[in-house]
Amino acid sequence: MEYTIKKIAELSGISTRTLRYYDEINLLKPARINSSGYRIYGTKEIDKLQQILFYRSLDMKLEDIQTLLGTPNYDPQHALQDHYQKLLEKRRQMDHLILTVEKTLRYQKGELIMTDKEKFIGFKQEKLEKNEATYGQEIREKYGEETVAASNQKWLNLSEADFNQMETAEKELIDALKVVMETKDYHSQEAETVFLKHKEWLSYTSPAYSAEMHRGLGQMYVADGRFAAYYNNRAGANAAQTLNEIIQQFAN
Repeated sequence: MEYTIKKIAELSGISTRTLRYYDEINLLKPARINSSGYRIYGTKEIDKLQQILFYRSLDMKLEDIQTLLGTPNYDPQHALQDHYQKLLEKRRQMDHLILTVEKTLRYQKGELIMTDKEKFIGFKQEKLEKNEATYGQEIREKYGEETVAASNQKWLNLSEADFNQMETAEKELIDALKVVMETKDYHSQEAETVFLKHKEWLSYTSPAYSAEMHRGLGQMYVADGRFAAYYNNRAGANAAQTLNEIIQQFAN
């Protein structure tokens, strides 16, 4: 079956303007242009649009979707299975948050007692599952299942005060890291602050600290683009590289 751009817009729920933009950037081309100059889409294009919208629902950038769909070995079935697993992870995250909200409502009505830990477990579980989906495999390969499981449990057991202190340590780390990136002085007080605050930040989730583990983590920040992006997005380009150099210098 074939559709005009107006019909496919009605079918998919996205605007004709968006479809025209997808055409312009070569993300989704129509099957053909008819004699009247209208874009015509077929089953193949419908299937591709569905895949695009799947990935958009996961907040993937258009350029990343374009790269993914354009790879020679792209397998739609494998991609759909991967997407299905990610949706299940999102549902689990939402289930934890919904449970926390439900308990909070009953707590505020005086129907039950809610511990401070329970008030934040949904948020911590959500972040933990996001981290698992993004970094879980690499961390397990490097440090082992037992270490990761212990780290996850320590994270879930953090008190509200611990959680706030952890976020404060990370903020102070980022502020000092920005200074070192400007001065390029790896022997400064700010560089030492970066190291100490990163070590403190690790202490909230790491079952045991070692300089070897710290150095290995720093190297991972540089080797894996996803880890690098975490710091580069917060402190600027090459932040992960700068952090790694500081860790390698002080962790001994």
